[in-house]
Amino acid sequence: MAGMPILSLVTFLPLVGVLIILFINDDSEIARRNIRMVALLTTAFTFAISLLIWIGFDTSTADFQFVEKVDWLDSGISYHMGVDGISMLFVILTTFLMPLCILASWEAVQKRVKAYMIAFLILETLMVGVFCALDIVLFYVFFEGGLIPMYIIIGVWGGKRRVYASFKFFLYTLLGSVLMLIAIMAMYWDAGTTSIPELLEHDFPASMQTWLWVAFFASFAVKMPMWPVHTWLPDAHVEAPTAGSVILAGILLKLGGYGLIRFSLSMFPIASADLSWFVFTLSVIAIVYTSLVALMQEDIKKLIAYSSVAHMGYVTMGIFAANHQGLDGAIFQMLSHGLVSGALFLCVGVVYDRMHTREISAYGGLVNIMPKYAVAFMIFTMANVGLPGTSGFVGEFLTLMGMFRANTWFAAIATLGVILSAAYALWLYRRVIFGVLEKESLKAMLDLSTREKAILYPLIALTIFFGVYPMPVFDVTAASVDALLSDYSAALEAARAAADVAMSVH
Repeated sequence: MAGMPILSLVTFLPLVGVLIILFINDDSEIARRNIRMVALLTTAFTFAISLLIWIGFDTSTADFQFVEKVDWLDSGISYHMGVDGISMLFVILTTFLMPLCILASWEAVQKRVKAYMIAFLILETLMVGVFCALDIVLFYVFFEGGLIPMYIIIGVWGGKRRVYASFKFFLYTLLGSVLMLIAIMAMYWDAGTTSIPELLEHDFPASMQTWLWVAFFASFAVKMPMWPVHTWLPDAHVEAPTAGSVILAGILLKLGGYGLIRFSLSMFPIASADLSWFVFTLSVIAIVYTSLVALMQEDIKKLIAYSSVAHMGYVTMGIFAANHQGLDGAIFQMLSHGLVSGALFLCVGVVYDRMHTREISAYGGLVNIMPKYAVAFMIFTMANVGLPGTSGFVGEFLTLMGMFRANTWFAAIATLGVILSAAYALWLYRRVIFGVLEKESLKAMLDLSTREKAILYPLIALTIFFGVYPMPVFDVTAASVDALLSDYSAALEAARAAADVAMSVH
């Protein structure tokens, strides 16, 4: 792969699918089937190529790899792409989930199929671009660009309140990012570059770090989303089509966590250390409060949406615990949540396609007629709870371990989330799956189709595989996490030494 622009290929290959689809009319069922097939083959081929990144990745170094750089402007802004052990995993996660989303939309979306598939392929390009970008302006373009296709997906193919939900999603995330744009300009004026590797080496003044940290945090906190700026997420999830919910939970929330690692923790270490108590407070509130709110829900999607907010609380805790267990756990938790939460929304889509309702009270006793579905739903529910042997356990356990090392009191409160997650997840499962099959409308429901098995079975395999053997993930991230924490500790020690010198002078 030497000299091959593989990152550009993975990033922009979906746009080739867009060009092909543009030349197909969607005026007949055969044409619409061809459009779906082009989208599926494009995303599947993109995933296959992205696996070459994993195969060719050198796990012994923390340096950015597969680097591509083309200078665009005299100001220093460049087309600069590359991945390290952290970002590479999110590229693979994105390309893996996209074919599943296309399959999930195969029968559910019957109107404006052409526009729908184009929106998803453009969204894939923008999401992959976020994780590959090594120029901060390029990162911002990809980061903000992803709002537009998701806004359209929710607003056009969503539920009854889709317009309200799409506007709320767009405005929340856009307003949060305005501060980040101002911070990016300030960083350029101070460092004289927009290159992320160079910015990682630059020492920003301690007083400046605080303001930059707050500006970036405002954007990433909304994206994750953290309490109290999380209210857009349940509305967006409820109204979005199934595949839209999968991408929201699986990838778009991870953009915030990735940003906190890449920018907040790496570039502003002094501010991160000083304000960690603030993040811990918000994280603990999110874990406990949104878990309690989840217990009150009557809509399956809304319950899973609040569950996502709670699980992202563990991620932010792990990141700002700033130790190996915490950061390893946070990265693993994001990857696991991408698989498990996405799978849960796909499970909701299975019954919604049959019954066209997400009300928990509309179901019950499905194990009697859908045993395969019941088993799949159970595995993902157990993973969401954090049962040992599933991927959900590994990330949750490590983040709590890291948090106990950083602050025992916050960690002790956060463990309540483990109990509460079991409460709402098992309550949901019992009401939907178990019990007597009494409702006449449910008795004609069919178990998983071949297409639905093709979607859910790979997710089951990965959920269990990474729960039993998580080392493939840790092997990839080890060097990058070591380097990040080493630089973080060195920056804090230098700041303390400078403070001691200043005190002695006075």
